[in-house]
Amino acid sequence: MNSARENRSPDAIESLRTEELMINMGPQHPSTHGVLRLVIRTDGELVSEAWPHIGYLHRSFEKIGESVNYNQVVPYTDRLDYLASMNNALAYCLAVERLAAIEVPLRAAYLRVIMAELNRIASHLVAFGTYALDLGAFTPFLYGFREREDILAIFEQASGARLLYHYPRIGGVARDIGPDTVQAIRRFITVMRAAWPEYNALLSNNAIFIKRTANVGIVPRAQAIAHGLTGPCLRGSGISYDVRKAHPYSHYEDFTFAIPVGEGKMGTLGDCWDRYWVRMVEILESLKIIEQALDGLPQGPFLAKLPRTVKVPAGEVYVPCENPRGELGFYLVAQGKPQAMRLKVRAPSFCNLSITNALARGVLVADVVAIIGSIDIVLGEVDR
Repeated sequence: MNSARENRSPDAIESLRTEELMINMGPQHPSTHGVLRLVIRTDGELVSEAWPHIGYLHRSFEKIGESVNYNQVVPYTDRLDYLASMNNALAYCLAVERLAAIEVPLRAAYLRVIMAELNRIASHLVAFGTYALDLGAFTPFLYGFREREDILAIFEQASGARLLYHYPRIGGVARDIGPDTVQAIRRFITVMRAAWPEYNALLSNNAIFIKRTANVGIVPRAQAIAHGLTGPCLRGSGISYDVRKAHPYSHYEDFTFAIPVGEGKMGTLGDCWDRYWVRMVEILESLKIIEQALDGLPQGPFLAKLPRTVKVPAGEVYVPCENPRGELGFYLVAQGKPQAMRLKVRAPSFCNLSITNALARGVLVADVVAIIGSIDIVLGEVDR
């Protein structure tokens, strides 16, 4: 019996044409890292466009921040990038303190740095595990959460919480840390340094992982700047810019650390692997900062003496900080009242997501997953 193809006329075969399809990836797709909807135009497996649709997690943070007093805003900042709550609260507190000319005790500044860098490591460990999960590897996810659990235990000792900490406060931090917490942090530093080579053996140097990420989603330096990328997405393209060095805050100038940048070691400079690798090396640099802060931790108060309701004089300020995903900035406009007149957030995940369509043109559908994972977005911060 002849096959169906053999029974077709030459004209029928010639008339077969492919057709473009519009496909929704998300907002409930595991590799979109939250409620992100990507509308993808495909011709077979080839992608010609990928447009992000956001707003599924919008909670009106900025308007809420204008309706409550300055102290009451702090818990809301935890819920922006919920994988870096310590960093969010630090950035907001610095903005209020700069506008109100509040002097933070040196011990409090060092404690803030310790917690912010621990949270940076915890965030990068989640990025490590979930990126591997996106690309089909489950084991690295378990490794990443193993060390992250140690950090969450430290945060629980310091703040009583494991995800949303409300630890940095205007004028300092919520409470001091004791010798047991210091010992736990030093123990974590030792454990993390010993585990880091395991991570690389498991994923960084894995041939399949390199095949999926090297030479994929390449962002040249000029394009990274044009799209306003910051954090590992910018440094992955070889640009050595870090807010902690460019505009030091919370006494970061007291610490010695390097700024990891992409080198094109496994492929082309600025590809998915470079962005991943910058995060991995940043873990080691954060460990150095934490160690220096513990060694030089000064005695003294951990919170400035302030009235229960902080009043900020009229004026405006923009304060940037280096979050795990890039430059988080708070823009405040005050009119001398207990609440801000305007509160605006410069969210790194929101800005970094803007390059998605430019990177997705001409790639395979599977590469879109690798590209989104390399950007490392958190939708709570994108939507706000």
